[in-house]
Amino acid sequence: MTVTDNVDASQDQGYQPIIICFACNWCSYAAADLAGVSRIQYPPNVRIIRVMCSGMVHPNLVIDALTKGADGVLMCGCHPGDCHYREGNLRAESRAEAIKLMLQDFGLEDERYRLEWVSASEGARFAQVVTDMVADLKRLGPSPYKM
Repeated sequence: MTVTDNVDASQDQGYQPIIICFACNWCSYAAADLAGVSRIQYPPNVRIIRVMCSGMVHPNLVIDALTKGADGVLMCGCHPGDCHYREGNLRAESRAEAIKLMLQDFGLEDERYRLEWVSASEGARFAQVVTDMVADLKRLGPSPYKM
């Protein structure tokens, strides 16, 4: 069975990607909470991990998630200029370039990692980002590291 056979078979069986979302405590996690209390519908494919700041997430955590079975990783932080830790989100943005290079080393597509700025008042935006990422991952198919 080739990788393409695996992708075709998984799409026929209703493949549902799993997304690990690292969400900053102050903005993005609050946005996810707002989406929930506002009853804004979005796919249940996301597993949210609350972190104090997106800049505190080391690239190794992203790669570990992707090589241990997650189909995608979504990093959500405060908008530039609004970080509670001054420049933490800018650190996350600079790390995104390193993460993209690491993805290539592991044979993974760039679309499996996404960095988005989502403020506490943007529950609808959080839902839309998750919905868009699920659609993108469905087109890519399962991660080659999925067991």
